[in-house]
Amino acid sequence: MEVGSILQFLDNKTILVTGATGFLAKIFVEKILRIQPNVKKLFLLLRAADTKSATQRLHNEIIGKDLFRVMREKYGANLNSLISEKVTPVAGDISCEDLGVKDSTLREEMWREVDIVLNLAATTNFDERYEVSLAINAMGPKHVLSFAKKCAKLKTFLHVSTCINNGLFSAYVCGEKAGLILENSFNMGESLNGTSGLDIDAEIKLADQKLNELRAEGATEAEITLAMKDLGIKRAKMYGWPNTYVFTKSMGEMLVGQLKENVPLVILRPSIITSTYKEPFPGWVEGIRTIDSLAVGYGKGKLTCFLGDPNSIIDVIPADLVVNAIIVAMVTNANQPSEIIYHVGSSVRNPESFSSIQDIGQRYFTEKPWINKDGTPVKVGKVTVLSTMDSFHRYIGIRYLLPLKGLQVVNSAFCQYFQGTYIEMDRKIKFVMRLVDLYKPYLFFKGVFDDMNTEKLRMAARESCVESDLFYFDPKSIDWEDYFLNIHLPGVVKYVFK
Repeated sequence: MEVGSILQFLDNKTILVTGATGFLAKIFVEKILRIQPNVKKLFLLLRAADTKSATQRLHNEIIGKDLFRVMREKYGANLNSLISEKVTPVAGDISCEDLGVKDSTLREEMWREVDIVLNLAATTNFDERYEVSLAINAMGPKHVLSFAKKCAKLKTFLHVSTCINNGLFSAYVCGEKAGLILENSFNMGESLNGTSGLDIDAEIKLADQKLNELRAEGATEAEITLAMKDLGIKRAKMYGWPNTYVFTKSMGEMLVGQLKENVPLVILRPSIITSTYKEPFPGWVEGIRTIDSLAVGYGKGKLTCFLGDPNSIIDVIPADLVVNAIIVAMVTNANQPSEIIYHVGSSVRNPESFSSIQDIGQRYFTEKPWINKDGTPVKVGKVTVLSTMDSFHRYIGIRYLLPLKGLQVVNSAFCQYFQGTYIEMDRKIKFVMRLVDLYKPYLFFKGVFDDMNTEKLRMAARESCVESDLFYFDPKSIDWEDYFLNIHLPGVVKYVFK
């Protein structure tokens, strides 16, 4: 496996990036422009009605972010001319044929010029409406692959099997398996629980049929949304996946694996993506990502209990390491007509536990408390860790339901309460319980992600990459205590707390 000069490889190359307004995509775009301004072109696919709207999104949601401050300092007023020369916003939609690109001249130019296709687009809600999740997470990769096949100069098609907006559990397409999770691909129609008959076309027809039935019955949009979300969860669990997100992401992998033909295919599965470790500067993060929702709740004094096994490994990986792995993988596997899967995480090389992160969070917010609007610091204490669902039920019952409803809090009464006996239940509690149901498989996750392919890639980069220091992606080099105390949590407070 030879890497050589990555900067030389990127020189005069044209890259198509889908999901361009997402967290990883922005970091990728910034890195490419910063380290190799001689890249020929970056086509950024954005969901927009037309070129004008796409251009507005480019400047408002990508270039205008603090992420680009290093480049603004370097180029000053010339940054806009560099962007206009190197970056072309493309209005489109991966759920459509030809990615929804209506301009035929632009389509032809892309097919003629694109060397690399990087698919980062996805809908990331665990319980998204089933037909929406199927269209974007399952059929979307198929459409991007179909578009890539028409690119005359294509060298690599890299599909990131991850969420873009929330940093969720991308490698967790494995479902709830325990032990060592291998870097294996999915066979078409494969299920996690051995249930046969998974047919993606049939699932799409089923979702369309349900949607048409609901509309024919005169259901409200809110009723349709809830019913379609429930359908997605039901179908996912039927085949062994815990939620709609990982179910449909797995379908996307199945489709690109089956339809790749001679396309050089790379599937990269990051774990839980966190703020940048080094580049373009430490601690940049955007939006309330999975692990950060806990930090925000705790720092503001709203999180007093936690559900999960404190000894479980939480597999986290900083975003810039993921982007570096993407770049090295797409260069190394260029023109290789095979499929390879990379797990990019830390659970094997440098594991970190939930309890350790919890202790670090308490230390940070004790020393640097969040200041309320009234100017008073928020006092935080030790979180009550609940290691079973029964203990969680009792805790919620005693703390919230007893004063709310005067219920006798026993498990049977609790279950009746949440199964609909009390229809007028407090909306906040109902919402929390739905989140717990969605996240439960990951709060007690017992797997670790094998990264043998990724380690081989790291070894190749160390041995033969001219600029290996520029494309670091080894989590073993990270001191997690230092990272969370001095980089990640300060970044979350700066960019996420409101």
